[in-house]
Amino acid sequence: MNLENKVVIVTGGSSGIGAAIAKLFIKEGAKVAIVGRNENKLRAVTAECEKLGSKPLVITADVSKDAEAKKIIDTTISQFGQLDVLVNNAGIGKSAGISDPNALQVYDEVMGVNLRSVVVLSHYATPHLVKSKGNIINISSVASLGVMSAKSFAYCASKAGLDHFTRCIALELAPSGVRCNNVNPGPVQTDILENSGMNEAYQAAIWNNFKNSTALGRISDPIEIAEVVLFLASDKAQCITGSSFIADNGTILKGGLKAA
Repeated sequence: MNLENKVVIVTGGSSGIGAAIAKLFIKEGAKVAIVGRNENKLRAVTAECEKLGSKPLVITADVSKDAEAKKIIDTTISQFGQLDVLVNNAGIGKSAGISDPNALQVYDEVMGVNLRSVVVLSHYATPHLVKSKGNIINISSVASLGVMSAKSFAYCASKAGLDHFTRCIALELAPSGVRCNNVNPGPVQTDILENSGMNEAYQAAIWNNFKNSTALGRISDPIEIAEVVLFLASDKAQCITGSSFIADNGTILKGGLKAA
């Protein structure tokens, strides 16, 4: 895949899809910076990465805070001197109906992590990616293409916005040789529901609904998404920009995710 010594930032790298991406890139010879807020989880991923080839640069940061987002880029450049791939994977899922008392709070929080942080990180990363003719890969969702549930407006809107943001900057940065693409997973077995504060019984019910929402009747493992990201980051995808790669086990074929 020609990723030897490429420098890669993976946000949301402490678990799930982000951890799988970090480990796969290290296995392929890349130098990786993993970003997250949970120090214990970051340590665990670091140990797994070391077994696969090298120790990642660990950056503890909240991507929703502009100063910390800038720190992520600056720290990576200070350590490695370049940046070749930015993987914007950090994301949260929270529910609220438009008339709920906490609707605006949930909207601001979800948009801050899922969309605004991507804009900020891409802004600070772009000069370095232009130098390396690198690329940006944003982890979106099939929720950008359909409504998950009656109270998912914030999450769905954030991912729809992310898709179109990716297309916009793909056109803008193409003359500089920088590619920008999305990966839109369907249900993937991660800790996103646990992190949203749901109890175990409700989580189990949602995972079962997600599984039944797919044409293939299965939920992906994070490594499956990581493999798509690896392809898009590599020279094998040099003709691909402004695209959304749906990796959803046929969720869209059955009309979209059903969370409840």
